[in-house]
Amino acid sequence: MTSRNLRDSRLRLVRPRPTATARRAVTNRRTRPAPRPPEGTPPTAELAAQAREVLADAVRIARWAAAHRAEGNAAERERAAGDLRLTPGQVHAGWDRARLAGLVELHGGTARPGWRLNVWDRDDSAVLRGWVALLDAWPLVHPAPADVAPSAVAEAVEAVPQVLSLLQLSAGPVPLPALLDLLQQRVAELREERCEVPYGPGAGPAPADVAPAAPAVPPGAALPALLDWALEGLAAVGALTLGDGHATLTPLGSWAVWVKLEQICVAAQSPAGHIEQSAEEMLRGCARLSPGPARAEYRAWLAARSVSGAVSELVAAARGEDALLRGLAFEALRVVGAAAEAEVRAAAEEPPLRPYALLWLAEYEGADPEDTAEVLTREEATWLWVDTAAAVADHGESALLVRHLDSAVQGTVPALLDEVRAVGHPRTVQVLVALAAAHPDPALAKAVRRAAFQVHTGGA
Repeated sequence: MTSRNLRDSRLRLVRPRPTATARRAVTNRRTRPAPRPPEGTPPTAELAAQAREVLADAVRIARWAAAHRAEGNAAERERAAGDLRLTPGQVHAGWDRARLAGLVELHGGTARPGWRLNVWDRDDSAVLRGWVALLDAWPLVHPAPADVAPSAVAEAVEAVPQVLSLLQLSAGPVPLPALLDLLQQRVAELREERCEVPYGPGAGPAPADVAPAAPAVPPGAALPALLDWALEGLAAVGALTLGDGHATLTPLGSWAVWVKLEQICVAAQSPAGHIEQSAEEMLRGCARLSPGPARAEYRAWLAARSVSGAVSELVAAARGEDALLRGLAFEALRVVGAAAEAEVRAAAEEPPLRPYALLWLAEYEGADPEDTAEVLTREEATWLWVDTAAAVADHGESALLVRHLDSAVQGTVPALLDEVRAVGHPRTVQVLVALAAAHPDPALAKAVRRAAFQVHTGGA
């Protein structure tokens, strides 16, 4: 290639996907084979169709609310009921489901479509994630009995996963008495775990400054009613069906329980499954995972922390020198969702984090993932290109760095080099040197090397 045709050389204009590029830099293969669901589990498309059916009213209401920029108040529910030919009660329930499933989000009191709603008709995995989010929130969908103490309700909610596991392992109808026995056993275990010092006959005198514990309420006192409440709530979100004296998981519910058990296994066994590690160490472990297992790791790590503390730790990791961790930190913040919005908006004021934060906010506010790059200025996109190239140079192969040229927003290599020199990224010299060493075209490599020298010496 001559210097003349170097000036005319074109880069293919493709939408930059920095996190995906950086992840490919360190991902050569999966760390373990993809797990297979239990025999008889319907294919993903069929499960997604079932989830769409469960959430059909919620989707209609979410679309109506987003189109009318509604706030969800009583007057708007009456209006929506008339427009959609539903009862006000159905609209109220559908509105709650839409919010819990991430189909609609409130920004300043005004409804906007959630990102899942934008891809609802074409993305089966997004549909299933939305339904699982609704399943996780089942106690909010179905109010608890008013005459039961909140502490007893909390115990029952904590014990329900064991009930679901029994239903999943049974792969068929399970009598309600068997489920009640299991619920009673689990609640008794939870109460025993909270009792750090056993006071009672044969345990010796209690310390003078500690009052004897009040007699415990018999574990089974309120549990029959709570079991009925839990099963009705799970049935209301499509996780199970109730028959005459028995309960059965739906295919969708059985799949969801299997997924959650599999996530626990991933968190316990994979290299990134150390939930007690710092955010930086956790992100490094996740770098070699494909996006699905990585999200499972993020959820396990987040579940062990307060939301505010976890978000602060992830943003702090993003401020470090490793560009790969910067991209992965914002991937983890996508799992956090709305609770991370305030800190991400603050991070958008910091130049090194601004492109990542703007892309996060665009997706959070409902922009199509394919269009989010449009929120960046040309300078911000160039800065992000250099930052991603730094991640590739640090962690990847030379061939991937060469291919990274295709994601630049500039139309030609000389234009890219001019703007890379001007953007002022602290890793510009190292990136250009690595690109020059990796590129097979001598003329282009020479031009890139010259640009690196100019940046290093402060030349024009």
